Amino acid sequence: MQPYKNLSGVSGVRYYEIDERYINVHFKDGTAYHYNYIVPGVAPVEEMKSLARKGLGLNTFINQFVKKNYAARLS
Repeated sequence: MQPYKNLSGVSGVRYYEIDERYINVHFKDGTAYHYNYIVPGVAPVEEMKSLARKGLGLNTFINQFVKKNYAARLS
């Protein structure tokens, strides 16, 4: 797991894990979700990976565009 940089200082994201075809996002409230190339799809997952690496905008992107469209809840 990689710690999320949280450059805005207000993100709900704590950690993330990136693999070739997915991203797992761990939130400060203890929940974690798996997003992959099937759900929500290639373009959203690639954008989420990019935002995670930047440390800015991931939580906002999830809230605005992905919402509950995740492949699995991990915790």
